[in-house]
Parts: sequence; structure tokens; C-alpha cells
Amino acid sequence: MTIRCIIVDDEPLAREGMEKLVKDAGIFDLAAICKNALEANKILSDEKIDLMFLDIQMPGMRGVDFLKTLLIRPLVIITTAYPNFALEGFELNVLDYLVKPITTERFMKAANRARDMLEFKEDETTSGRKDFFFIRSASSYEKVFFSDILYIEASQNYMTIHTEKGKLMALLTIKSLEEQLPGNKFLRIHKSYIISLEKITSLRGNEIIIGSYNIPIGNNYKDQLLKIVNDRLIGK
Repeated sequence: MTIRCIIVDDEPLAREGMEKLVKDAGIFDLAAICKNALEANKILSDEKIDLMFLDIQMPGMRGVDFLKTLLIRPLVIITTAYPNFALEGFELNVLDYLVKPITTERFMKAANRARDMLEFKEDETTSGRKDFFFIRSASSYEKVFFSDILYIEASQNYMTIHTEKGKLMALLTIKSLEEQLPGNKFLRIHKSYIISLEKITSLRGNEIIIGSYNIPIGNNYKDQLLKIVNDRLIGK
């Protein structure tokens, strides 16, 4: 597949370097090269863009602040000379974080990640099925089937996905992960917990029991959970 992308960077030399990497990769259709967030925003509004290479430190508006303004965004690969912004970038679910000067090898690794992710999304749309997703865990991408998930636990900037095969940790927000889960199979029952409805063993007081795990129910989420229980209750 061909990936339609844009480059957003305020430095002329950095733009030239990125343009060469993009064109040499052979998998990109470079739609535009932008000097700032305003130019990029116009392109994103007018055209379908699959991937954005985005610098962080730019005059007028930082790259991460620009990302926060986008309700719908393409895949994003951060390109920057400042490695200390990595955590902030990943909290916004960027695909990768490239520190300048960017080597061809490191660039191609990020480019292949983008291609794999877009091909996965395309296959998912074509088939109409979605029974798994991928997360970045440590230095690899891990495939997670919905049917394997017991519950999900949030702790500061990390999510722990408890599955029948073990635990996986990822740098995600609970909101971003909740949006990817089918609402008929998963339910948020606490500010820090999402459970698989299929895996519930029992409901006792203010806790959900899933196997050997006791998971607290938040007061703000209890009514929705009880409605689901009552809808399926036999012998009311």
C-alpha cells in the first residue's frame, strides 16, 4: 500500500532531511511539507492524510499542543531533537518517536510500523470484523484478542491488561483504550478498571469477581452495571 503523508517542521534542513527519507523509502505519497501547525491543519482539513511526521518545538504552537486540538487525526510519528518529550508524545498515542538526527535504519523501522498498522486497519474495515487489537508493550507490538481479556487496570500513565495468558503493560490512557473496546463486551466499572462482561463470575456488594480477582465498583459506574445485571436476571 502507499501511505499518504505530510511533514511538519519549522527547520528547513530538517524538512529537507525528512523529505529525502520519505521519498527514498518508496512507500509514501508525500502530500505536503508544512512549516507550522497552521499549514498542517489546513492540509488535514482538506485532504485525507494517513500519517503525519510532526516536530515538537515549533514557533506559535508546539507539535504536542497541535495534536491536542485535533478531534480526528492521522497516525503520528514525532520527529524531534528533544528526547525528554517522549512520555508526553506517547500519552497522545503517537505511533513512534524519532530523535534527530534520524538514521535511515530507525526511520524505516518507524515507516514499517506505520505500514503494518494501516494495513491492519484496512483489513479490519474490509472484513467488517474486529476481534483483536495491537498494543505497544515494551519494545514489541503484542496482539490481544478481546476474548482473552479478563479486565484492564489503569495506574498513572500505564494500563495493565490482565488476560487468561498473563499480563501486558502499555503506555496508554484508559479513555483511549476504552474507545477501542466493543461496548457490548466490556464495561468501565471504576475510574481505573474496565472489565469483560463475559468473564464475570459474580457480583458481591461493591466488587466484581472475575475468577480469583476482586475488582472494586465505583459509585459513579454502579447503576449502569446493575442495569445490565437486572436485564439478564432470571427469577426477579
